[in-house]
Amino acid sequence: MSRRLLLSALLILFAAPSYSGEEPAEHFRGAAEMSATPVAIDPGDPARVKIGSLTYLGGVRLRSPAPAFGGFSSMRIEGNRFTLLSDGGHLVRFDMDAGFRVRAPAFAELADGPGTGWLKGDRDSESMTADPKTGRFWVGFEQSNEIWRYDASGKAQAHLAPLPMVRWAANGGPEAMVRLANGNFIVISEVMRPIDDKTRSAREALLFRGDPTDPKTEIQRFAYRPPPGYDPTDMAELPDGRLLILHRALGLPPALFTAKLVIIGRGAVRPGAFVEGREIATFEAPLIRDNFEALAVTREGGATIVWIASDDNREWWEQSLLLKFRLD
Repeated sequence: MSRRLLLSALLILFAAPSYSGEEPAEHFRGAAEMSATPVAIDPGDPARVKIGSLTYLGGVRLRSPAPAFGGFSSMRIEGNRFTLLSDGGHLVRFDMDAGFRVRAPAFAELADGPGTGWLKGDRDSESMTADPKTGRFWVGFEQSNEIWRYDASGKAQAHLAPLPMVRWAANGGPEAMVRLANGNFIVISEVMRPIDDKTRSAREALLFRGDPTDPKTEIQRFAYRPPPGYDPTDMAELPDGRLLILHRALGLPPALFTAKLVIIGRGAVRPGAFVEGREIATFEAPLIRDNFEALAVTREGGATIVWIASDDNREWWEQSLLLKFRLD
């Protein structure tokens, strides 16, 4: 995420110890243990469930004694099986029932990726998307600005640093990525401005006409403008073909994080287009909120379900939240 330098400054204000040098990678050790504690969307009004076009269906704070736990930047949901991917290449899998009870947790790490894996920056995995038919999944890495493809077991199959992403900022690259139902991919930079755009708030975005790890895949540029002051952190395709994009903003204490959800209409994404969306929900005080970075969409009967998870940066003053909503 592009705001880590500001987060570091905030930690100094909180009297946290200073640190210099490259951060070593953390690893899971021992048994996979985790818990889920229910949370209200508005702690001051537990009966509140409406947030814009969303209805809150429940959520939990996830915890584990494992030091590598947390930092979730993307997720996949298949039935009642959840896979959360951290920005350190850690995979947390578990089943969760209708009562938000966690069962069968399993911790793992991406077996391969950019660099050696000895440093946290080698596995700065910020986005993930999957093919539900084959189980293959793709991960977008910042720092290297590469996209890797893995098979259903997690074995790396292919990887590429797409040419348009070479100029993207090391700490502001492929933060949001989605595989569309038609097999195309969309990737949005967290902070990089389009080359030919006149608006500072726009982000460079790419439409891949196929697998982004295939060097033969055609790549087309377009511009995406998020809500003012917000950065895109994840996106998902809705059942009707529209795009849902999650955004985060970081301010000063006590507010710190706010978030917005935006819908992009079908057909809006095309080569050379300047794309803006319609805001459908804002997460701000007094609502519970954190560094929302992960987004997923599922179906339950005829309802479209939106899931949001947060990256706690493995800090004591942040939380790993997993929240469930119905899109009205």
